[in-house]
Amino acid sequence: MRVLVVEDHAVLAREVATGLRRVGLAVDVARDGSEALEKADVNAYDVVVLDRDLPRVHGDDVCRTLAAREAPPRILMLTAAGTLEDIVEGLGLGADDYLAKPFAMAELAARVRTLGRRAGVAPRPHVRVGGLEIRPDEHAVLRDGREIALSPKEFGVLEVLAAQPGRVVSAERLLEKVWDEYADPLTNAVRVTMVTLRRKLGEPAVIETVKGVGYVLRGEDHA
Repeated sequence: MRVLVVEDHAVLAREVATGLRRVGLAVDVARDGSEALEKADVNAYDVVVLDRDLPRVHGDDVCRTLAAREAPPRILMLTAAGTLEDIVEGLGLGADDYLAKPFAMAELAARVRTLGRRAGVAPRPHVRVGGLEIRPDEHAVLRDGREIALSPKEFGVLEVLAAQPGRVVSAERLLEKVWDEYADPLTNAVRVTMVTLRRKLGEPAVIETVKGVGYVLRGEDHA
């Protein structure tokens, strides 16, 4: 899932980005409204975490602009103004959710992931493949009942594949959804992560490489 955090307070922006990356999300950061719109023109974000009081272009105007797009991202307003009137006004601008500061990082991450599932094709609650069970809502993976510890990037890759079991996903798509704007498009990060992910998942292999095209999760079953 690709997320844009728009926050002019440097420390808070870094904390939010770090917290979301820890749960396996790809996160970019914009420090003002103008930069946010520029990045949204270039990248297809699933969710935008948007501070309301921004320099250059106000958060309200950013929200209106993004919400009016043909394929808008989900927008979570994150602001110090948390009265009922503020919430109603923010939602009226086109925001999908509203969280007042101060906030718990766990709640923010949960809300972002919920909005991300609404932004596109939602992964199934559970996906089972050859003894492998993927629980996106719990951020957990089990093989034959044994939980497997995955890094955030490994889980992110598996989650993207699990959202479209049986369909080939390109390395470019994985890079876009699991890494952030600083990832080198020529990097071998996807290939390296796939090697460690396959090793951890064990045999028989459930991720197949389609040479020159991408990767696919095979043998899908439902919980």
